[in-house]
Amino acid sequence: MPFYHVQFFTASILNWIPILQNDSYKDIIIDSLDYWTSKNKCEVYAFVIMPNHIHVIWKMNEDYERADVQRDFLKFTGQQLKFRLQDGKSALLKKFEVNLKDRKYQFWKRNALSIDLFSREVIEQKLDYIHANPVSGKWDLAEDFVAYPYSSASFYEEGKTRFNFLKHYMEYFE
Repeated sequence: MPFYHVQFFTASILNWIPILQNDSYKDIIIDSLDYWTSKNKCEVYAFVIMPNHIHVIWKMNEDYERADVQRDFLKFTGQQLKFRLQDGKSALLKKFEVNLKDRKYQFWKRNALSIDLFSREVIEQKLDYIHANPVSGKWDLAEDFVAYPYSSASFYEEGKTRFNFLKHYMEYFE
């Protein structure tokens, strides 16, 4: 069985389309993270959902292949986005049409970034980075990073969360 380190994972929406501005689409990501942790496929230590990309700090369970979990996560969330757009008869669906042998629609860019984090210091750097993302000048999604609702920041800063799937990163070091 493989041993996995904690990872920094980033996935971007195809062509940087800001589909994740809509909270119901963000909830697809949240529900998927909740599902993956409930099935013990991974542990999620931190995340942020931005308008056109996500960052997650997670660790795969050794019983599963890392690449399989990541692929299945992106495939499932992409399918759910497609179903939601189809149900709502959204014109936005057309922006995700692709001419590929194995699919008609694509929501995530290929080759998501996945980096092993080998130390507490590096985990904390990435944690600070993802939590600051919503308040950066480019995004300006909230005045206070702790107040941004689609992030694990309030879990770390105030001990509050509405996300039952989150684990504190220090549990990794116990």
